[in-house]
Amino acid sequence: MQAQPSGDPTALSATELSTALHARTLSCREVMSAYLARIDRLNPVFNPLVSLQAPEALLSQADERDAQLRRGESMGWMHGFPQAPKDMAATAGLTTTLGFRGLATQVPARDAIMVERMRRAGAIFVGKSNTPEFGLGSHTYNQVFGTTRNAWDPSRSAGGSSGGAAVALALHLLPVADGSDMMGSLRNPAGWNNVYGLRPSFGRVPHGPADEVFFQQLGTEGPMGRNVADVAMLLSVQAGHDARVPLSLPGDGAAFTASLARDFKGTRVGWLGDFDGHLPMEEGVLDLCRGALGHFSDIGCTVEAAQPGFDMERLWRAWLTLRSFLVGGRLAPMHADAGHRALLKPEALWEIEQGRHLDAQAVYRASADRSAWHQALGRLFEHHDFLVLPSAQVFPFDAGLPWPREVGGRAMDTYHRWMEVVIGGTLAGLPVICVPAGFNAQGLPMGLQIMGRPQADLEVLQLAHAWQQATPFGDRLPPALLAA
Repeated sequence: MQAQPSGDPTALSATELSTALHARTLSCREVMSAYLARIDRLNPVFNPLVSLQAPEALLSQADERDAQLRRGESMGWMHGFPQAPKDMAATAGLTTTLGFRGLATQVPARDAIMVERMRRAGAIFVGKSNTPEFGLGSHTYNQVFGTTRNAWDPSRSAGGSSGGAAVALALHLLPVADGSDMMGSLRNPAGWNNVYGLRPSFGRVPHGPADEVFFQQLGTEGPMGRNVADVAMLLSVQAGHDARVPLSLPGDGAAFTASLARDFKGTRVGWLGDFDGHLPMEEGVLDLCRGALGHFSDIGCTVEAAQPGFDMERLWRAWLTLRSFLVGGRLAPMHADAGHRALLKPEALWEIEQGRHLDAQAVYRASADRSAWHQALGRLFEHHDFLVLPSAQVFPFDAGLPWPREVGGRAMDTYHRWMEVVIGGTLAGLPVICVPAGFNAQGLPMGLQIMGRPQADLEVLQLAHAWQQATPFGDRLPPALLAA
């Protein structure tokens, strides 16, 4: 295991940090000072955090948190944590651009529900984490703040759309991070930066408040961490029903504070791979992921090849329709405004145009295809407890490219086709966590997706926790953290 210098608060896990702050063996000011120093050193190189707040104001907030602890008052698990919500989430009083030039000065009057909950749990917002324009595309760059660089190689993409969150986490600029996931946005950047990212079950973390709260059933917000226990604890803060979001799941997040230890002897894991050749893969991705599967055996699982018996091109067409229906509808006001329309990136314009040409029957057919996919996975889960596949089809690519035009010898016919590997979990609304799977010969990380049954978020976290204990990947630190 590689280690940072002892006595560095940023080297602690988030769970350890919370314990130290509440025991007052570390002060909130000491923690904030350490993180601000790390941000000052590494953020200019990697660019994961944006809209940074004045250090004096942040230290003053830390002093207030210390005063609360001296009085025996705690706001919650995140009391005194430096945090930077993803720049897709509304933050009251803090610039929220969505990575779009037309919103570069937007300051919301109220928090998103997830942000509201983290603030209530004691987090101090140091800024925002960078995202692609409107979160579109799994490569974090925009014309407001520029490109976020991979924590392991700054010449490479960080992934996205939660790329800023993943890089900030990997470089220890934040103790935990939040993000959102429609097309792998919590999973791909986690895999590419050697951290853990959970896409919760749909409805687990209420997404809103928003203008439309019934049809939006593809995107969800969720947690990222450097270990699974931290992911679970952040989920405990984010999760729980909210009456403003009618499809949010009942209950609260208390279940995710429980021990993650569990015996997995006899657990059946189904390996989906590339869906029997349907998905093109960069050379080395499948071999690396297959090589990592042996660690499931180490924790008592049996691994077998599995296929859903579903036309995956049919699933892709359903994805295109439903995504364009939602994205096109959400961005229609931007397109209607000539000034904003001129600022939209080509991929956003393409999504809007796709949505404008849809008819009701096409949307219905796509929803029916999505339903059939859910049923196909249900049949797979009759024989397997979990399903596993790579978190991406390529290793982190050149950060100067907008997106890969070719993968495994096949031309990509859309700007996001190279991330098709993630749509299965999204369309089924299932809990999926990305766990580190190792590194290629160039030292670039890759992840595995672990998919669980409907609403089995805790079970997915438990298997990921066992995986973490059995593997060496998560202990490895990016080169920038080891530099003097």
